[in-house]
Amino acid sequence: MERKEELTLLGGNAVYKKDYAPEVLESFENRHPENDYWVRFNCPEFTSLCPITGQPDFAEICINYIPDHKMVESKSLKLYLFSFRNHGDFHEDCVNTIMKDLIKLMDPKYIEVIGLFTPRGGISIYPYSNYGRPGTKYVELAEYRMKNKFLND
Repeated sequence: MERKEELTLLGGNAVYKKDYAPEVLESFENRHPENDYWVRFNCPEFTSLCPITGQPDFAEICINYIPDHKMVESKSLKLYLFSFRNHGDFHEDCVNTIMKDLIKLMDPKYIEVIGLFTPRGGISIYPYSNYGRPGTKYVELAEYRMKNKFLND
């Protein structure tokens, strides 16, 4: 199977969008949907804007997921995350929007998104969002991770 047919961004010039751009996300077929395995992305240079003050917010965004039939292509994910740079949203909204966009793109078995936002005004905010596909064992995983996430941090 040739994967080039599925992907349009990989190998080409990067076009950075000026504002939130979920349309840049691309997926490709998972060659191992029968296996449960983790895929982890870490974006230590995420930026967005405070929707009230317009000041920049900086964060490390961590995305962990268990794929099913589709996986997110990393260059498209990079361009997508970069599109938040001039977008005004609260920290919690950024994390939930990222998760929902990735669910829509891939329909993963399980996904979690963590935002480790740097302090502004002396306070750090670390929103955590997760999802387990309804009607599967991944709902239990989501519940477990939600209950225990910050106990181990």
